[in-house]
Amino acid sequence: MFEFSSAMLYAAFVLYLLATILFAVSITGKRFKDKSGEEKNRAGILGYAASIAALLSGLTYFVTRWIAVGFAPVSNMFEYMTALGIAMSLAFAIIYPMYKNNYLGLFTMPVVMLIIAYASMFPGEAQPLIPALQSNWLFIHVITTVIGQGILSIGFAAGVLYLVRKIDFTKKSRKVKGIEFIMFSILSLVAYVGIGIGFGAADYTAQFNYVDENAEEAVMDYYLPPLVGPNEGELVSEQGFTPVINTPAFVRSNDLNTVLWSFIGGLVLYGGIRGIGRKPVAASLQPVVKNVNPQTVDEISYRAIAIGFPVFTLGGLIFAMIWAQIAWTRFWGWDPKEVWALITFLFYAAYLHLRLSRGWHGEKSAWLCVIGFALIMFNLVFVNLIIAGLHSYA
Repeated sequence: MFEFSSAMLYAAFVLYLLATILFAVSITGKRFKDKSGEEKNRAGILGYAASIAALLSGLTYFVTRWIAVGFAPVSNMFEYMTALGIAMSLAFAIIYPMYKNNYLGLFTMPVVMLIIAYASMFPGEAQPLIPALQSNWLFIHVITTVIGQGILSIGFAAGVLYLVRKIDFTKKSRKVKGIEFIMFSILSLVAYVGIGIGFGAADYTAQFNYVDENAEEAVMDYYLPPLVGPNEGELVSEQGFTPVINTPAFVRSNDLNTVLWSFIGGLVLYGGIRGIGRKPVAASLQPVVKNVNPQTVDEISYRAIAIGFPVFTLGGLIFAMIWAQIAWTRFWGWDPKEVWALITFLFYAAYLHLRLSRGWHGEKSAWLCVIGFALIMFNLVFVNLIIAGLHSYA
């Protein structure tokens, strides 16, 4: 069952790739007319069909893994990030028929693929649940949260699409710098996946003895060459070298090291693409989206957030506080992840207020959609991996 589950996830990834290709063809290829004379886009229809097949394959992975391990597969980074990718594709499958916007598919499917590819960099083996997670609230709280975040992620894809379509890249401005930072962040994630696969194929591991946040001796493994080391760390393996600096005990240095490698890889990849094109990376995408209707994309992003916000609030705050009371006998403890979940909630609440009361439509709205997704990813990646807290098990 476990092997079948993994195979279905791999099949989903391939189908997401196929959907991306078909949506790209739908934008650049020819259309045809049906018997009524109405113009159709066969590639777009096939792209949506491929995305539905990918979603079904991903859901099959999720259900069969749940059966195999005996609990909801959202208890570690591999499982959660994979669930986020599937949730985003579920949201796309629901929203696409309302607008039939192939550009949204072209921007959404690669993000889903990248999230799943990023998930694959973490250990995928089934792990026993720690006592704090042995509760029905695991799937109630976490699955509701991940569905909410998946819907909010559609707002990000639509927001980026809007900005690429509307920004004037012929003039130097903070807008251009902002969208280029988004491109750099995406390319850093791509670089991390590539670097991780390369060193993984080489079976690279550097091991350190160190002193953890509880002042106890422990062992930490690095799967990328150590640029930074653990607190009072000592290299004990044949592979690796002495890091330039060691981090404080409350920072998980192997994950910080991964972030640094991603940053370096992103710089190389971004610099290479920009050097070849001799213009901003996002500017290279603008001719592809010249026929996008900005008002439609703006409406898609708003609708996604209007739906995703209450779902995220229910899972990420209300259900989370109920479970915290059951597990830790307090509703709130200012744990780093709790704080950033609250920040995310307040940000999207502010977005809806500004949109509905202050008339922040179009470009302002798109920037807020992008920033909101950045908060989600910061919480999932940086806070979850680097800052030690009660949620470190994730």
